[in-house]
Amino acid sequence: MADQGLIQDDERLRRIEAVTDATLSRLDAADLFDELLDRVRDLLDVDTAAILMLDTHSQQLVATAAKGLEEEVRQGFRVSVGRGFAGRIALTRRPVLIEEVTPDVVVNPVLLAMGLRSLLGVPMFARGELIGVLHVGTLGRRRFTADDIRLLELVADRASLASLARSHNLDHNAALALQRSLLPTQLPSLPGLDMAARYVPGHVAGIGGDWYDVFVLPSGWLGLVIGDVSGHGLQSAVIMGRIRSALRAYALVCDDPAEALTLLDRKVGHFEAGNLTTALYAMVSPDRTRIRLSSAGHLLPVLAAPGQPGAPVPVHADPPLGTGRRPPPRQQAEVGFPPGAVLVCFTDGLVERRDEVIDVGLEQLVGVVRPAPAEEVCATVMDALGAERPTDDIAMLVVHRLLTPG
Repeated sequence: MADQGLIQDDERLRRIEAVTDATLSRLDAADLFDELLDRVRDLLDVDTAAILMLDTHSQQLVATAAKGLEEEVRQGFRVSVGRGFAGRIALTRRPVLIEEVTPDVVVNPVLLAMGLRSLLGVPMFARGELIGVLHVGTLGRRRFTADDIRLLELVADRASLASLARSHNLDHNAALALQRSLLPTQLPSLPGLDMAARYVPGHVAGIGGDWYDVFVLPSGWLGLVIGDVSGHGLQSAVIMGRIRSALRAYALVCDDPAEALTLLDRKVGHFEAGNLTTALYAMVSPDRTRIRLSSAGHLLPVLAAPGQPGAPVPVHADPPLGTGRRPPPRQQAEVGFPPGAVLVCFTDGLVERRDEVIDVGLEQLVGVVRPAPAEEVCATVMDALGAERPTDDIAMLVVHRLLTPG
């Protein structure tokens, strides 16, 4: 009896080592799925093994990887949560055993066509959330044991970690590519002006909702935009792209920054409900002597002119975009832009720190902004306020009016 117990312990250890092998971590998610399914078929002596991942939008399980059930993946099989064998596992979030497969408990025609007799399935979790289902099947009748369930749950955990890493990488790469495509790679070279900008991600993912934009309108006015979409990651980057495109469109039909932001607010409130956004839209006149501005809940830019201390531009800060309430008519201001002056637009990550009120950072910014070439101003400001690792994204756009038109 003791020898029999040792044999069973050795077998359990072999099973565990087979699915926790360190070499599996070197595989990408797709190869890892295939390898795990091959190993679980061998360890449990089953004929089929499959992984169905949860599509959170449709609340359906989608056949993603399979061994012995490849047709399920090729056909793109989907089943709603709560329906059929896999759907029941997802709904109850508990293992499900079927000793005798019948059409009333299994809705997947591929499983029925194969003639599977017994099935065992377990839920897959990541960070406490259901992400899929792993199941195995046999052509002969089988009574799965508690050890079989524990082993399958161990495999499901390993597959879940790989899926989570894959999903994170996909979202991160997509958001990063989107954000890079939306931020201007090169600022326009225009008579009478020089410009510079900075973007520093503060989130560990390197992707946020801060953005800036510069464009020349048919009228000759120069449009300057800086904004902040709440949140991080792919969703914020997508919303940022939509807002940027919409504002460009409204800028073509509005000579008034306040009117353009009013139209944008309607768009955000209707199509991007629940996503709070701040934005500042400024327009520099064709002769470079004037700036029109309107703020949708955004921090006011700093203007510094030769012989004068820097100061926030006196423009009324209207409510942010997307609050869901129709605000009073948005306001705009017009200020002079004398030769040599510099305008600094920024997001709150530049001046906000967790251990102090934002007024401290604003005063520090005003104190370091001086009339100078735009690149020099950017370097000075970042050295003074952005030297430490930011906890939020930083976007900054600097426009300097040259002393002479050249």
